[in-house]
Formats: sequence, C-alpha cells, structure tokens
Amino acid sequence: MKENKTVITGMGMINALGNTMEESFHKMIEGASGVRPITLFDPSELETKIAAEVDNSFLEKAKELIKKRERGKMTRLTQMALVAADEAVKDSGIDFNSCDKSRVAVILGIVTTAYSDTEKEQSENNSIVKSMPNAPSAWISIRYGLKGPNFNVSTACASSAYAIALGQQLIHSGFVDVVITGGADSHIQKDYIKGFNQIMTLSVKNETPETACCPFSKSRDGFVMGEGAGIMILESEAHAKKRNARIYAEVGGCAITSDAGDITAPEADGVMMAKTMTLAIDQAGVNPEDIDYINAHGTSTYLNDKYETMAIKSCFGSHASDLYVSSTKSMIGHTVGASGVIEGIVTVLTMDRGIITPTINYKEPDPELDLNYVPNLPVKKEVKMAISNSFGFGGHNASILYKKYEGE
Repeated sequence: MKENKTVITGMGMINALGNTMEESFHKMIEGASGVRPITLFDPSELETKIAAEVDNSFLEKAKELIKKRERGKMTRLTQMALVAADEAVKDSGIDFNSCDKSRVAVILGIVTTAYSDTEKEQSENNSIVKSMPNAPSAWISIRYGLKGPNFNVSTACASSAYAIALGQQLIHSGFVDVVITGGADSHIQKDYIKGFNQIMTLSVKNETPETACCPFSKSRDGFVMGEGAGIMILESEAHAKKRNARIYAEVGGCAITSDAGDITAPEADGVMMAKTMTLAIDQAGVNPEDIDYINAHGTSTYLNDKYETMAIKSCFGSHASDLYVSSTKSMIGHTVGASGVIEGIVTVLTMDRGIITPTINYKEPDPELDLNYVPNLPVKKEVKMAISNSFGFGGHNASILYKKYEGE
C-alpha cells in the first residue's frame, strides 16, 4: 500500500506576542518579549510575579465566532482554542461540507481548561462542562460537525506534540483523511504559580520581566509561565492535492517516548531526549546530517537546557556544531500543553519564510552549553528539515520532524 504522507495545510496561533499567526511570527522575528507583570490575578503574595499573558482582545473575535449561550459554557482558554482553530481552518481553505466528516479527527493536547478562581467568581454556571479537559476538542468538533475521532491528550509539556504525532499516525494508517490538531493551555493561575515556585522551576526575576527567560544562558533561573493556543490542519497528501490545497510542509517523522525516571527532572545526560530525536529521524527515513534547525524545548531551567544540549550532541555527533538551535520560549514563555504545536508552527514558518527566530536574552553564555543558539537576532537561512522538541514532566518526550514539501 502506498504510504500516506501527512502534510500541513493550515495553521493558527495565539500567544503573548499576538492573537494571530502572522502577528506572532512577525514579533518573534523582531525578537520581542511578551513577558510582563501578571494582571490576571493579584500575584503580590507569590515569589514569581511575571508571566507571558495573552492579550484579552482575542475575546472580541470569540464573540464574533461563538454564540453567547455557548460562550457561557466555555472558559477563556476554550475560547482561545476555538479562535486559533478558526484561523487555521480559514488558512487551510478546507470546506468540511465537501469532506467525509466521519474521516476528520480532532486531537488536542489539553492539560487543563483553566477554570480559574477568577472565572468562578464571575460565574459558576456550567462548571462541569467548563472544566472538562475534552471540552476544547469537543467544541471544535461540534462547530464544524465533524464525526471522526475526537479526544484530548494530556502529557504535560509534550501534550500538543503528542497530539500531532497521533494525528500523523491516524493519517498514515489510512484511518482518517484530515486531523485538526494542536492544543491550548494557561497555567497563569495563583495555585499553579505557587506550586511551580515550590519546586523551584520558575524564574523570580520580577524586576526585569522582559529579560527573565534566558534559555541556554549562564544566568538562567527557571522558566516563565506563558499561555496560548495553536492549531494545525493535517491532511493526507492525496486529500490535500485533490482539493488543490496550499501545502506548508510535511510531518516527516514523529517519536514519543518516556524517561521512566523522575516525575519532574529529565533523565540524566538527556539519554531519552537523544533517543527520541533519533527515532523521529529514523521514521522520516533521513540522516541526522539532513537536519538544519532544531526548535528546542529550551525552557531556561538549568537541567533541561544542559541535558537538551547534551542530547543534541549525542544524536547529531559532529553535525551538532552546524545546527541552528533556538528557543521560542525565550519570547513567549512556556505555554505548557500548547508549546509543542506553537513551536511546531514556528518551525514550519521558519521553513516557509527562510528565517530562523532567535533565542533572545542570550547575554551570558554558559561554558557548558556551546551550540549555535541563534543569539538575540534572527538568521536568514534556507531550512529544508527541522525538529521541534517537547519534553514534559512525567518523562514525556516528543520530537516532531518537519520537512519542506517538495511534492512527489
């Protein structure tokens, strides 16, 4: 049977730098920071008082798209997911009424719907529906009348990357033709910030929020919490070509693994990180030397940045020094369950536009970390193949290999 290639035909995202894909990517190229003092609640009692919040102007778009009665059953986060989905569907040009809707799936990476104390104070109506982790995928399925598989994946920071990998597998197996995939997340809530402070993973550079997140730098002291949503439209190559769709890229290879070690810390020396990248390369049927760029997990924590660097060296050998490696989180913080897809979209746009987004705030190199982290400024570069890494609490690892689409 002929292999079912998986291609990307539409994308949409919301994050601290913008409420659309184009706005976000433009600001990333500029090296902007979306980190500010927290405004969603009073953080005065917390060690960390900064985060990368989404501008609530996206809610105006949500009002245009979603009926008032339905909005009353959704959290702010679920509305964020639907706005990103609307952008991706429109970007793809797909008409679901011309598709077999039983062969269209919705798979999202969702850790929480962020039904926060602030939202509960506004209204506790429909609390069950608002708090269901499967609510965002269900609402997207309902909005477009899609009858195929519809579920969420919860693997911490790797959730939406797992969703992409599962979507690719459903298409590869011939089970579906189209997958709406991605994720949404917001952990900018008092209890979550307090909890992450307790395990000392968040930056406490409250006086300088815009420079607080500094992946791969010697002065890094933890990640900055972010929020956002990202959606990709995946299709089989045959389905996309049949409707003459514009194709951004191919999902060439995916790998998901587990450290089976510590519940929060990555495995020492990045052994499984390296294994995951290797498996993605093998599934794609390419060589390590074919990879031009890595969108790193790059959290700005001591262990992740150290072990991810070690993993890249282990996987790529001498080619590691030729790679471009950058961290989107330096600009928009850690969007947790949404990070895999948002960073995947950035990776695809990097290939599409021929420009690599920088790792900002790289002012003090760490002698232990000596790769090309694209410091502070973008680099114009043709990228034909790239990997996006996502590594989550619980030992969840995901590497997605994206290939520039060149047809048959």
